[in-house]
Amino acid sequence: TQSESANNHPLCRSYLTHARCCLGQDPNCTGCTGGFSLPLLAEQCSVRCMSSAARKRRTLRSAFPVLDLPLQPIHQHVYEANVRNSNACHNKYVEFSEKVKKGGGANAIARHTQRNKKLLVRDRLRLLLDDEHFLELSPFAGLGLPYGDIPSAGCLTGIGRINGLWCVFIANDATVKGGTAYPITVKKQLRAQEVAIQNRLPCVYLVDSGGAFLPLQSEIFPDKNQGGRTFYNEAIMSAMKIPQVSLVCGSCTAGGAYIPTMAEEAVMVHRIGTIFLGGPPLVKAATGEEVTPEDLGGARLHAEVSGCVDHFAWEEKEAFEYTRNIISTLNFQLPEEEEEDEEKMRKRIAEEEPLYSSQELQGLAPLSYNHTLDTKMVVSRLTDGSRFQEFKARYGTTLVTGFGKIHGHLVGIVANNGEITYEAALKGSHFVQLCDQRDVPLLFLQNTVPTAPLTLSADINSNRLKAQGSMMSAVACASVPKITVVIGGCHGADSYAMCGRAFDPNFLFLWPNARVSITAPGHSSSLFDPDDEQQEDFSRRLKEESSAFFSSGRLWDDGVILPQDTRKVVRDCLDIIKQQHYQLSTEKLQSALLRI
Repeated sequence: TQSESANNHPLCRSYLTHARCCLGQDPNCTGCTGGFSLPLLAEQCSVRCMSSAARKRRTLRSAFPVLDLPLQPIHQHVYEANVRNSNACHNKYVEFSEKVKKGGGANAIARHTQRNKKLLVRDRLRLLLDDEHFLELSPFAGLGLPYGDIPSAGCLTGIGRINGLWCVFIANDATVKGGTAYPITVKKQLRAQEVAIQNRLPCVYLVDSGGAFLPLQSEIFPDKNQGGRTFYNEAIMSAMKIPQVSLVCGSCTAGGAYIPTMAEEAVMVHRIGTIFLGGPPLVKAATGEEVTPEDLGGARLHAEVSGCVDHFAWEEKEAFEYTRNIISTLNFQLPEEEEEDEEKMRKRIAEEEPLYSSQELQGLAPLSYNHTLDTKMVVSRLTDGSRFQEFKARYGTTLVTGFGKIHGHLVGIVANNGEITYEAALKGSHFVQLCDQRDVPLLFLQNTVPTAPLTLSADINSNRLKAQGSMMSAVACASVPKITVVIGGCHGADSYAMCGRAFDPNFLFLWPNARVSITAPGHSSSLFDPDDEQQEDFSRRLKEESSAFFSSGRLWDDGVILPQDTRKVVRDCLDIIKQQHYQLSTEKLQSALLRI
């Protein structure tokens, strides 16, 4: 009776009939003689009904106030300057996007597709995923590095749906230096695994790699968070019941050979897939023996002799069908989608959309801190219906906190609206703990002051330090999911309190106009003596090294996103985070899975 749908369950109907006849002392009751165990039956009924109720429950209705904040004439000159800067940043974003999509260049693509008869990495993702809508992570990683440009760090990582289930994918791009792993490649793969662990997402490896780039071995092999950590993570993920599937669709040499052998299931493609620690040239150099790649470590050998792979595929298309079928065996029960007619759908979408166009966010993306408009204008262009329930609206006004919904997901929003003062830090600490208490995900909109504020009062300094330390502790210890979007500046200690990279958000994205540095360009004079000759050189470096694209090239974030896409990206992140609740069993009672 815990659910109105109880009468729809055969087991529940049996229990209800038995209970009623027993309570009525019906002499014809055969429940007990028929083998019913009333307490056990009641427990089974209760569990099933509650499971059904959980799938059908609705969130509480909200009537949050509307943030009706149109652009005013007084904002026009700032807005137009921001738009001009956003357009310039957008052009750079498009230029970088086209560059990484070309991979290793025309010659490498021709060699990959014509001579090696292999599919390009993005074509592989089209076969693997349900559709082309996926959240790509750090696409600009590897650009502008000291050892040259490595487009997309030599591998594509992201999160997409396979049979309706969000999965992390890590796909080598063999057109970039033959799939060779650079230090930035390893860093990107480890970040993808971290996302899978943090959000309990199944992980699919598309392996096509020639192993480590040996001239940089000191930056790839020895340290804790370098090459070997990939395999450590695989073992830990398996023990956590996070599924992992590997598809060998190219070379799998040296350290890369452990990826498929440590995954829970492995698929391998005939002729183009190989697994060995050392290839034919190494065998010949060591023993003088000539051997083909297929005989040394081909799909037939590993499917029929060594048992290193579980599924043999004649071609890549078949291999991706195997992989999708494996994902369909995972123990997840996704919620049923309610059918709605066209009119209801239009009405729901109209209610969800903010009052103002997301395109206006380009004019709200600050050119510099002096071009910052009220952050509530940004909030009103992100939340459903521009509705926002502000928390402590009259206290600590340089920090905006409150509740809103994004595509139906309730979130707690923390947004900079000035420097984090003593009062603002106390307010932020209170609100973060409140969201943690209620299990409400947090969205941080970060635009910190360019440099630490100076004051002659020891009391003010001390109080601010203590309050900011309290907010940092609250953010660090909050167990709810956290998403950070840097919409302007990310500078100094304020960025820590606003859940910067060091505070381990589930996802962190930058707008193209964002700046990431210890202090903002043009504000470094307080760090040097007036006569110090290094100041000019430092200012020049600061301007170059603080750009969003410099940051993303070094994987200090999960990618640069356009302001107008923020609402869609945050929605995807919230959907992804929520999926872990649909895994039916997460407790691990036995040791990690061991292969043959």
